[in-house]
Amino acid sequence: MKTLSVVIPVFDERDNIPVVYSELNDALDTLADWTAEVIWVDDGSVDGSYELLRDIALHDERHRLIRFRRNFGQTAALAAGFEHATGSVIVTLDGDLQNDPRDIATLLAKIDEGHDIVNGWRRHRKDPFMRRLPSRIANSLISRVTGVHLHDYGCTLKAYRSDVAENLSLHGDLHRFIPALASWYGVDVTEVEVNHRPRIHGRSKYGIGRTPRVLVDLITVKFLLGYSARPGHLFGVFGLVLSFVGTAVLAVLSVQRVFFGDPLANRPSLLLAVLLIVLGIQFVGVGLLAELIIRAASAGANRDTYAIRELVGDLAETKPGLSEVLDESASRVRGLDGRRVGTQDEIHDPSHGARREQ
Repeated sequence: MKTLSVVIPVFDERDNIPVVYSELNDALDTLADWTAEVIWVDDGSVDGSYELLRDIALHDERHRLIRFRRNFGQTAALAAGFEHATGSVIVTLDGDLQNDPRDIATLLAKIDEGHDIVNGWRRHRKDPFMRRLPSRIANSLISRVTGVHLHDYGCTLKAYRSDVAENLSLHGDLHRFIPALASWYGVDVTEVEVNHRPRIHGRSKYGIGRTPRVLVDLITVKFLLGYSARPGHLFGVFGLVLSFVGTAVLAVLSVQRVFFGDPLANRPSLLLAVLLIVLGIQFVGVGLLAELIIRAASAGANRDTYAIRELVGDLAETKPGLSEVLDESASRVRGLDGRRVGTQDEIHDPSHGARREQ
């Protein structure tokens, strides 16, 4: 049997939870080849959602609950769900009843075809026009900037292989950029059309006011994808360009002063040249510091700068097993005569001529 984890972030969705619970159970019961668990993440709800979810988790062993101390946002809720999920495939679902749980089977079919991430596409979206228009513009912009072309980055209904989800580092509001962030690992991303339903109960937590945040997050994602492992390339190149321009301007001014006798007093171009050179040096310095910080952080966290999809053959056996590690460690705590130093070894103290046990 294949294992599935369904992660559902919830924030003040009391009226929608019973219907989502019922529809989700019906959808999971139709998956003959899968055993499933459902992880609800209560993101600081204050409308009684927690009480409903706690009752569900206590009476249905397939359902589990994670409760936050306060509202941390959807990205944090998804990260917590990924961390506690045990399935080989993880499906994320909104708790507002707009996603259709019956589409889970469609996503899993795509996963079985060999894809690593399957993104839902709400082609016929049932939201107001003032929400659909900025979303369409944002999706187009994100696709162009990141190089991962999807129609609907904002759809929560997605499926991930667990080895992809567990390597994601999520913070801020980066949940909508997960396919783009995962592209760093060389994953296979596809999308399928899913059903989208109008909201019946509650109100949306997202609006046009989040557009500036999306743009800032997009800049962050572009930096992470292109320069997170080599920030010196970004700052260094920019600094060298500034320094080159400043040096060129200063050279022209020097030629004018030496050969033509032009005065440099009250020449704004002289101050501009000096400013560009100083800024260039500062940017190069920032790039070098960023490189040192990245290398120190990677070494301290024992993080690799690559991602392995599969090991075949003898390569899979190159890492020493636990018994070998223990034997090696034991060999480091032997006495000078080759015997292991244990709690019952006798140690002679020549200063007192006595024997004591340690």
